[in-house]
Amino acid sequence: MVASDIQDFSQGRTKARAYFCYLFSKNIPNRLPSLSLEMIVPRILKIKADLENCEGVYLLDYKGVQITPTYTANRQVDDDAGKIRADRAYYYRAVREGRCSITDPYPSLITQELTVTASQPIFDEKGNIKYVACLDMPLAEVLKIARLNKSDILFSQFFKFSYAMFAFALVAVAIFLFFHGIKSFFIEEIAGSDLIIDDMFKATILLTLSLAIFDLAKTLIEEEILGRHKEQNISGPHKTMVKFLGSIIIALSIEALMLVFKFAITDPEKLIYATYIIGGVALLLVSLAVYIKFTKVRNSIDSNS
Repeated sequence: MVASDIQDFSQGRTKARAYFCYLFSKNIPNRLPSLSLEMIVPRILKIKADLENCEGVYLLDYKGVQITPTYTANRQVDDDAGKIRADRAYYYRAVREGRCSITDPYPSLITQELTVTASQPIFDEKGNIKYVACLDMPLAEVLKIARLNKSDILFSQFFKFSYAMFAFALVAVAIFLFFHGIKSFFIEEIAGSDLIIDDMFKATILLTLSLAIFDLAKTLIEEEILGRHKEQNISGPHKTMVKFLGSIIIALSIEALMLVFKFAITDPEKLIYATYIIGGVALLLVSLAVYIKFTKVRNSIDSNS
């Protein structure tokens, strides 16, 4: 498995979860009186039989203790019965959310390959959790279930190509601004013997703008083209937006600081305009903090879906 498989799983997670939830709801009785192992075990075995490459199925009680063997493709692992699974994500997530859930990929103890576990809480007639049905599926098979259709792949490639064109165009603009700012320092207006504050400010503005544009282009290339996501709590277009706004805030903060120094030296009456920019930066910071807060909450909800 490669990193792209994990990314594909993240994109198709909702689709995979919907598929496993359908299997559980179709086959396993729920919210019925007199629920027993004799009623449920044949049903989970039927699910295993319907899934050709299923690694195994088993049943936990409401405390997270495995009460059946692990029924694999070729045999049943009796030694698993009685083991405590309360610390496993497939148990506590299903109990906490009270609904079907799937885990992130993790190494299987049976095959040593990456696997995903789908789990379904089973309630009695009073609405209390009595069992948790679990199903282990190889990541490769889950990716087949959650695979994108042709139109999804086409649009994905189109957007990736479009992002590439915009990103490299932004890199070209950033390089142009950078060299123009450097030229101001070393070739034209600014020299050690004849220092002009105004020209120094203009060169700094060019370099700051170049840095902000280059940082945005770098984020687009890493995330939208190469698919590298370093942060798990903020991803996709949300992270790109945060990086972009962060670059703008840094650039505006530097500009505001330079204007304070410039107007303090040349025209103190215009300091009010620098204050306006500082107020705008403060408002952007507050807005960005609120955006990040709600983005993290939404991503947390999506990851549990």
